[in-house]
Amino acid sequence: MSDIAQTPEPPYYAVIFSNHRTEGDHGYGEMADRMVELASEQPGFLGVESVRDGLGITVSYWESLEAIKNWKRNSEHREAQKLGHERWYSTFKLRIAKVERDYGI
Repeated sequence: MSDIAQTPEPPYYAVIFSNHRTEGDHGYGEMADRMVELASEQPGFLGVESVRDGLGITVSYWESLEAIKNWKRNSEHREAQKLGHERWYSTFKLRIAKVERDYGI
């Protein structure tokens, strides 16, 4: 179980990555850990939440659309995306949403 990301007051952006994995690890676990580490070093990164129970959902939070674009262009991230298409995901969907409100206890 991952922690709930500590995000600032809105507005900010959420990148929602929903997926189904292929069978076997094939280096996925190591790459997933590296992507979280690398994302956390990127300007504009605010946090991440991830869960897998058959369906995997990872939500990363960003200050701006520009920060998201820069993350998408990162060379290591591009290699992980390529491997995801080739090895790790049978299906996936990526959505980007603007967070206008958040609250909780």
